[in-house]
Amino acid sequence: MPGWDDVRRIALALPETTERPSYDGLPAWRVRDKMFVWERPLRRADLDALGDAAPDGPLLGVRVIDLGVKEALLADDPSIYLTTPHLDGYPAVLVQLDRISLAELTEVVTEAWYARAPKRLAAAHRADQGPTSG
Repeated sequence: MPGWDDVRRIALALPETTERPSYDGLPAWRVRDKMFVWERPLRRADLDALGDAAPDGPLLGVRVIDLGVKEALLADDPSIYLTTPHLDGYPAVLVQLDRISLAELTEVVTEAWYARAPKRLAAAHRADQGPTSG
C-alpha cells in the first residue's frame, strides 16, 4: 500500500517539480507553480454529501487532463477513485491512497504532471522517457 512518502518520491522525480503546502497547509506538488497532486482530506461538506460512502483513509487530489478522463477514472474503478460536489466541473479526482497499487499511483501522478506541465517541458520529458512510455 503506497503512502505519502511514495507520492513525494514519485512527484519530485518529475522535472521541475516542487513541494509546497497548499492554501490549507497540506502537502502539494507543483510543476512551474501549477499544482498537480495534493493531500486532500474530506471536509464536512464532502462527508455530508458522500454519507456512508465516504472513505476514511488518506486521499490524494489529482489533476487530470479533462473532464472526460475524470469520468473514465471514476467509472473504471470506483473503489479507488471518487469525487465530491466541490470538484464538480473541475478536472480532478480524489484517489484513495490505501487502495491504489504503487504502479497505478505512479501512472496517475505522472499523468497529472503531464496535465499541468508546460507543453515543451512535457514533450522533452516524454522524449527522454523513450518510445515505450505513456
